[in-house]
Amino acid sequence: MADLFVAKVGDIADRDRRVVADGDLEIGVFRLGDDFFAWENNCPHMGGPVCQGKVMNRVNEVLDDGKKSHGFEFVEADVHIICPWHGFEFNIRTGVHPGESSTQLTKYEVVVRDGDIYVRT
Repeated sequence: MADLFVAKVGDIADRDRRVVADGDLEIGVFRLGDDFFAWENNCPHMGGPVCQGKVMNRVNEVLDDGKKSHGFEFVEADVHIICPWHGFEFNIRTGVHPGESSTQLTKYEVVVRDGDIYVRT
C-alpha cells in the first residue's frame, strides 16, 4: 500500500472534493466538516465519473397521514454525490445507494498527516 497525496486540508472546502489519479485509478476525496471520505471515481451502475457529480443533501417528500404531498425538504445530515451520467446517488459518508444497499462505491482509506490529506492505494 502507498499513500497518494491529495491536497492540503485547507485546499478542500466543506462539501467539496478533489479527484486525483494514480495511473488508471481515479479517486475522489470529499470533505464534510472535518471529515474526509474517499471513493473510486467509478459509478457501479455504468462506470460513470461519479465523484465529479453534484454534491447535495438528500431530498425527502413531505407527506401527511393521508399520504398527501406537502412539498419537499432537504435532509442536512444526509449528503449525497450524484453521478453525472444517470443520476445514481450515493451517501458521501457511507458510499451506499439510498434505495439499494447492495449498490455501493469502492472505498479508500483517508489519512490526514501534518495538514496534508492522503489516500491509501
